[in-house]
This record gives sequence, C-alpha cells and structure tokens, in this order.
Amino acid sequence: MNVTFRQLRVFQSVARNLSHTRAAEELHLSQPAVSMQMRQLEDEVGLPLFEKLGKALHLTEAGRELYQYTVAMFSELEDAEDVLESLKGVRTGRLDIAVASTVNYFAPRLLAAFHRRYPGIQLTLEATNRKNLVRMLSNNEKDLVLMGQPPEQLILEFEPFMENPLVVIAPPEHPLAGVAKVPLERLAEEVFVIREPGSGTRAAMERFFAERGVAIQKGMQMTRNEAIKQAVRAGLGLSIVSGLSIELELETKRLVMLDVEGFPLRRRWYLVHRRGKRLAPAARAFSDFLLKGEFQDPLAQDAGSSAARAITGAGGP
Repeated sequence: MNVTFRQLRVFQSVARNLSHTRAAEELHLSQPAVSMQMRQLEDEVGLPLFEKLGKALHLTEAGRELYQYTVAMFSELEDAEDVLESLKGVRTGRLDIAVASTVNYFAPRLLAAFHRRYPGIQLTLEATNRKNLVRMLSNNEKDLVLMGQPPEQLILEFEPFMENPLVVIAPPEHPLAGVAKVPLERLAEEVFVIREPGSGTRAAMERFFAERGVAIQKGMQMTRNEAIKQAVRAGLGLSIVSGLSIELELETKRLVMLDVEGFPLRRRWYLVHRRGKRLAPAARAFSDFLLKGEFQDPLAQDAGSSAARAITGAGGP
C-alpha cells in the first residue's frame, strides 16, 4: 500500500469531522482537493473508507480501522518530535489542551500564566462539553484534558488541581435571596434550569438530591452555562452552577448565591490523560505547572469577592 502522509492527514480530518467541508476548512484546502485525496487513498487501499447514508457521511469498517491507526501513527510522530525538542530543553513545543466549558471561565488566565513561564510553547485550547471530552480521551486526540469527575469507562490517569464548588443561584429579587440557612427541602418548591444529560454538573446535582431524598422540579434544559445564567436572571428558575462561572454576575449583582444547607457542593477539577500516555515535554511542563502549585487559584487574589467566598465556603453551611 503506497499512501502518503498528506493523504492520511486529510483522511484523519475527514474521519474525525465526518465532513469533507469541515475537513477542508480545518486543513485550509479546497473541498475538491479533499475529495480528490480521499478518492486516491481509497483507490490505493482498495476498499471504501466512507459511505453516505442520506446526507450523513459514515466510516466503513475499513475506515474505522484505518482511522485508529492514523491517530496512533501521528501521535507517535508528534511524540518523536517533542522528544527531540526536549533535548534542547523545554523552550519550545506544542501543547493541545481540551477543557470542560466551565473550566474555560479561568482557562485563559491559566494559560496566560503558563505562557509567561514558557513563552516558546505554542498553545491550543478547545472548550467543549463532557461528551466530547470523553470522546477525545477515548481517541487520545489531545495532550491533556481538564474536566470534572473523570469517566469510569476509560483507563485514565488523573489528579485534582483545583476546587470546583457548585452553588445555587437565583435572581436578586428571589424570595430566598439573603435568607440564611435555607433548608434543603425548601428547594423542592422551586423549578430548576438544568444542564443537558451527561453534564458533570447535572450528574452531581441529581446524585446529591437523590441521596437526600429531595425531588426537585426540572424546568428548562440548556447546554451552555451562559444560557443558564440568562434564564435564571429572567426568572425562569433556580440553577446549580460552578462558583467559578459566576464571578462577574455576583460582583455586578445580576445574580445571587443562595445560602442553602449542604452547599456549596465540593467537587474538583482534574488534569486527565490516557494511562500509559507518554507526555511530551510541553505537556509535562504544564502538568507540573498545575500540580506543583505554580498556578494559583485565579480568584484567590480577590479574597473579598463573592465567588472567592463560595470557594472557601463562607456563607455556606
């Protein structure tokens, strides 16, 4: 089989996106060029790699097999490049990170601090939901992932690097705003705006209430924290979100954090990667930066902020 790296790189992008158009945009190629590369690759392989059902593109069995090999092959090549770069010291390299959408509230400050420490490392950040993070870990697509509770179905290595307090939020005019020690059972009278199934925040919320025998009323379901905050401001219900995601809203008094028994829920953010993955020097430097205390909590510098008090537990039970 006489295939080229270019063909395999294009194939990997098409297989990951299941779209010639998105692959063309990702690789800065024309769509006809992508289609031509795929035709030439299929001719060389001697098997169809894709099939189209309706308007949707799918991988064939041969395509799925080849995709797994290309992921492994390009990962090994990148590892080799990084190892060679490491012989020069951790001055250069690439770091491709994926983070949970809530992590993105402080990830830019985190990466800015890391960049000041290692200015020669090129950084790429993708913020997405838990479902996509699990897929990325399964396919070993990213150097490192920052997320909540790691998925149990994958064999992973993970370490906590920051507290992630979950708090109950409401509009400032809500009757429970300013009330001390709200009984947990009182929340059964309220409607909650919730995250989508599979969300780590939603799973933690449902587990917490189920363990205490409290049935809450579920209202609107949304996939983005910003939409949830807007819905709460509009009076569509209460919600449970990360205290790290509402710093601005608390300081501008657009939202309030309710003082409810059992809150904040104590969760953590984790640094995650596949077990056995050989971290490149840039990834190892970032891991050490997080886990050895070189990065300080972004809210710790403002101990008077409401969000900082949420993390330390002030105003909680």
